[in-house]
Amino acid sequence: MNNNALYYGDNLDVLRNKIEKDSIDLCYIDPPFNSKRNYFQIYTNVGKEDQAQAQAFIDTWTWNVLADRALLEIIGNEGGRYTRQTIELLKGLEAVLGRSGLLSYLVSITQRVNAIQRVLKPTGSFYLHCHPTASHYLKLILDSVFCARGGDYLNEIVWRYQTGGVSKKWFGRKHDIIFLYIKSKKYQFYPQRVLVPRTDEVLRRIKSGTPGATRAVTIEKLPDDIFDIQALNAMATERLGYPTQKPEALLERIIQASSNEGDVILDAYCGCGTTVAVAQRLKRQWLGIDITYQSIAVILKRLEDQFGADVLNTITLNGIPRDMESAIALANKKDDRVRKEFEKWAVLTYSKNHAIINEKKGADRGIDGIVYIATDSNSTAPVVFQVKSGKVGRGDIAKLNSDRIREKAVMGIFITLQKPTADMKKEALDAGFYHHVLFHRDDPVIRIVTVQNMIEKRELIDLPLLHSVLKTAAKSNTDEQFNISLDDTALDE
Repeated sequence: MNNNALYYGDNLDVLRNKIEKDSIDLCYIDPPFNSKRNYFQIYTNVGKEDQAQAQAFIDTWTWNVLADRALLEIIGNEGGRYTRQTIELLKGLEAVLGRSGLLSYLVSITQRVNAIQRVLKPTGSFYLHCHPTASHYLKLILDSVFCARGGDYLNEIVWRYQTGGVSKKWFGRKHDIIFLYIKSKKYQFYPQRVLVPRTDEVLRRIKSGTPGATRAVTIEKLPDDIFDIQALNAMATERLGYPTQKPEALLERIIQASSNEGDVILDAYCGCGTTVAVAQRLKRQWLGIDITYQSIAVILKRLEDQFGADVLNTITLNGIPRDMESAIALANKKDDRVRKEFEKWAVLTYSKNHAIINEKKGADRGIDGIVYIATDSNSTAPVVFQVKSGKVGRGDIAKLNSDRIREKAVMGIFITLQKPTADMKKEALDAGFYHHVLFHRDDPVIRIVTVQNMIEKRELIDLPLLHSVLKTAAKSNTDEQFNISLDDTALDE
């Protein structure tokens, strides 16, 4: 198995077919909560297209044909994957909950937790981060997957934080739940690595010699199952603009307590990459999986900002188009959850992950992305993107130029899966050239880029980029990095 890898795609497929059995030391997942909130918008400034995509993700937790198929797989014990306890539990949940959005969520998590148990080493640990709205159901599922196979439940960890408002209708909701399960009784756990400060009251009693206090007690103690770690506020230096982003301190405590340097850490819902960034800093190997290319781009940019550009050469990228066949397959996906993934992959790949996807609110009005370039020593200007996977013609170029003018952009990039026609090239040429005063160079106002050239000739943006989609994360230092190669081979279950 390769050392550090990002997988772009459905985590169930990756867990079953591309990660070896008994190969993971520690898995942490923070799956989308079934809490009726829109947790799926990656950026706060999004247009209607991204809002529609976010709604499509929310609609995942309605009962549909995919949920029906998944439930039948579990109840029918397809491939002999499931325990009797899991099968009977899902039958009972169906009887109690009906074929509802909540059951759809639980069926999805059951499939993935079961696959995670397979890839954990016998000494491996599993942390499931969840919301109190569904934690009681999820614990039953974890019992049926882990305890029924000789594993065990260790902790229900309460992550307590102070961010967010309070309600006059109930007590303030200020915590998440993190379950800790192990695959066997022979597991790793090092609480002495994550000592926490004693409370001011205990320290005061020690200092004053109050009866019941022991003067020999240190100012630090072993952690308990209440994690008082502040959530990220709007001004936090770690903040990347990702609404469900967790603080690095939370993942550091988990990784330090349940793994050693060189161990393999897995995050099957890696989002903005907090788990992999902390694993990299703590000299662990890591695997991350996410279904959206925007998340993959966020992670790559985060790692580059924290560890330097060389770190990108140490990562295997799996599932990302690197030939025309896979690019066409991505463009033709019918799944509503990823219906705009081709456009996002094209824009972010060409811009080297510096573009902003659908930055403006409202309809995208023909603009799929935007990047800012330096125009002189004191100013910047936008360059807009449009991506087409189907039939293209001269009118597409004329429309992009019109949209460019409306958006006050100095240039437009037209990315096409199909080969451009002669009329398209002429229309682009007729738009003229933009002169860079600072760099003494001229570039076409409208540039046509083919996906084939992006993949086969590595034709990527060469403009003087200034602003990126993420604010720069704080630099991190590490004494070593892991070598990696490109690989996308499936492994037998």
